[in-house]
Amino acid sequence: MKFLPVIAACSLACLSGAPFAPVAHAQEQMAVGASDQDHALLERVEHHLDAISLLKAHFRQTAPDGKVSTGTAWIDRTNRRMRFQYDPPSPLLLVANHDQVVFNDSQLDQTTTMPMEKTPLGLLLRPHLQLSGDVTVTGLSHDGNALDITVVRTDTPGDGSMTLLFHDNPLLLRGWIIQDAQQDTTRVDLLDATTGGPMPADSLFNTDIGAQ
Repeated sequence: MKFLPVIAACSLACLSGAPFAPVAHAQEQMAVGASDQDHALLERVEHHLDAISLLKAHFRQTAPDGKVSTGTAWIDRTNRRMRFQYDPPSPLLLVANHDQVVFNDSQLDQTTTMPMEKTPLGLLLRPHLQLSGDVTVTGLSHDGNALDITVVRTDTPGDGSMTLLFHDNPLLLRGWIIQDAQQDTTRVDLLDATTGGPMPADSLFNTDIGAQ
């Protein structure tokens, strides 16, 4: 199923603007050869993400086959939950909550559920995403105001990677690229993003999608 890359684990060399070594070599580079400037940059990113408790944005998703979908995203990092509501005529809806990611295709009357920690969304929804330990940085590209950081789960790098896309100066999360174990890539661009504000109703993050 081609929706799985967005919730389960985009080629990165083409989409992020920098060549990437194989995972094992890249891990060694970042663990051993990262400069003090790189470490300071990663610390800035951690602080920036820590400051985002609630984010709402329009999104544009580019699937592995090049198909583009749009919609509205709500990301509540404080409570580890997310909703991707796709614009009509798309039949798709994604809700992450209660340590689960639930994906529904109303056209096929099909719902798929998987553990949040088995997906890159589990990393993005952490109240504190630490770019070390069980997360390994495998690539960092800083070109002008574009900053891209690629991460994998340290213990299972073959499951796929996530490249966080930022606008720098000021630092602002602008989307992400996900590459799954089959090297299929999905890109999500956040547009007109706003942070903070009143908390959305809990019903927005109801994982009983069939009842919505």
